Amino acid sequence: MALRHYTLDFNLSTAVDSASTVPGLLSIFHEQEMTETVHDSDGRGYLATFVGKNGRLPPLVRGAKVDRYWPTTDGRLTEYDIDCVLYDEDSPYQNIKILHSQQFGNMLVLNGDINLAESDLPYTEAIMGSGKEDYADKEVLILGGGDGGILAQAVKLKPKMITMVEIDQKVIDGCKKYMRKTCGNVLDNLKGDSYQILVEDCVPVLKKYVQEERLFDYIINDLTAVPISTEPEEDSTWEFLRLIMDLSIKILHPKGKYFTQGNSANLTEALSQYEEQLGRLSCPVEFSKKVVCVPSYMELWVFYTVWKK
Repeated sequence: MALRHYTLDFNLSTAVDSASTVPGLLSIFHEQEMTETVHDSDGRGYLATFVGKNGRLPPLVRGAKVDRYWPTTDGRLTEYDIDCVLYDEDSPYQNIKILHSQQFGNMLVLNGDINLAESDLPYTEAIMGSGKEDYADKEVLILGGGDGGILAQAVKLKPKMITMVEIDQKVIDGCKKYMRKTCGNVLDNLKGDSYQILVEDCVPVLKKYVQEERLFDYIINDLTAVPISTEPEEDSTWEFLRLIMDLSIKILHPKGKYFTQGNSANLTEALSQYEEQLGRLSCPVEFSKKVVCVPSYMELWVFYTVWKK
């Protein structure tokens, strides 16, 4: 049986002191702590909003111990049910947080950007080819992926060897403790029967592989999303993406595939710019893309598959 949820709207005709008014209104909800949704003993939900001529405005939760509000890539503000901080560390590269959401589980947040939650297996499956690829006895290269989600799924597919290159040891440290539903035990050691984790900058590693003429059947780029603009602050990110793509294609087996995330499906201009970059690589390529709903992102996300012509 589905639960019923009720909405209670307050029409305020004059200015009020919210500090004194809101607590009185909340007594309707059996004096429970103010949240965006309050449940009674029967499991029914109530949402309180303030209504004016221009629409409905929910009350913001202010002064919370954990910031609940995160912007989507296209500028919408979403509210999460985050209730505690499990991990908060600054590395030489970034701020790393792991937050707990009642709905999405533990969530890895890098420099204020939600990367992956325990709910987000659809992300991992999409960036690995959506279950349509045969990884058995193949050489696999993962760029980034410090949460261990891709590595944990890839080892199940019996590849010949997986090499994962992650620059930030503190990401690995936090995820192996607080993201175990995602990574399992693969981050406990830097080497396993069919994988190795290199805690290094991937660019020198890729350049070395180019010189050695190494080839990989699958390269999975989990480093960064496609930039949302070409403003000056984004230029370095675009340059980094182009460099990674070009080096990766050089070490991709002629029949191999390169997988990566794009960005929100709403950012059509940014995605078009990325696709233009694919046409400028040193080796001609073709590509396909797929749109997937990633639970904790609260957005549709685009993933790319690239291969040599």
